[in-house]
Amino acid sequence: MQTNLIDIDGVQLHTEEFGDPAHTPILLIMGSMTQGVLWPDAFVGRLAAGGRRVIRYDHRDTGRSSTFDFAEHPYTWEDVTDDVLRVMDAYGLDSAHLVGHSAGGLLGQLIAVRHPERVRTLTVIGSSPLGGHEGEVLMRALMGEPQPEGSLPPPRPGFVDHYRKVIASPPPEGRRERIDGMIEEARVLHGAALPFDEDAERRLQERVHERARDLAAAANHRLAFAAKPDFEPEGVLHQVKAPTLVVEGTHEPVKPGHGAIIAERIPGARLLMVEGMGHTLPPETHEELAGAILAHTATRT
Repeated sequence: MQTNLIDIDGVQLHTEEFGDPAHTPILLIMGSMTQGVLWPDAFVGRLAAGGRRVIRYDHRDTGRSSTFDFAEHPYTWEDVTDDVLRVMDAYGLDSAHLVGHSAGGLLGQLIAVRHPERVRTLTVIGSSPLGGHEGEVLMRALMGEPQPEGSLPPPRPGFVDHYRKVIASPPPEGRRERIDGMIEEARVLHGAALPFDEDAERRLQERVHERARDLAAAANHRLAFAAKPDFEPEGVLHQVKAPTLVVEGTHEPVKPGHGAIIAERIPGARLLMVEGMGHTLPPETHEELAGAILAHTATRT
């Protein structure tokens, strides 16, 4: 593994590179408020062993990347989208295979629409379609309000109950309480179909805490989205030209059924339902996920 701290336009982004630099590049884009290490090492290793140059990175305000005083240096999700291109530019990549998880999948979709020449293939995991207003769907679910006809399917009740509990609870005090809270969130996101390894999750969350410049800065992602909530254009997914693989777990708690909608709206997209998977990437899914991505990215080298 090679690490780099790239500095473009006053933004430092911490990146990690795996595999042979001469191999076909895959750029992994994690979801909002999360570090690049949420892409499991073993999963990344499978992709690299399959002949891919794999790059993952920390979003701004997460991990070892730049953190900002949002009041003095506000930004929007447009800027977070541009960070994906900044990483590609720093590695000299005119194009790459983009693999995005959750909100990272939204970023991948947007780049595929706006910069089709830079996307060899697109893989979207546990995400929602551009312009789907998933935040509004979540808020209505939290308030117990009915969803309008034609809106995205709401989160599952277990996730909604957990989110309500988090909102109603005081902020955690101290490292141990914060880590315990993240473990409980991971348990809900994981789903009940596959075993949940609490010890492994604790090690991961301790790693997340240890490598963060400022753990609280990740909350700026919410402010960035609120600053320009219309950054997701509607009715544009038919413009995606890149071959697209859409992945959803059969036990997805946050965005159930959203994968099928994405696959329906992108011409020629293929939907892969992974048995037992929730909103995380547990070891039991790595072989199937990596195999599917390696086959998908082999279509355009």
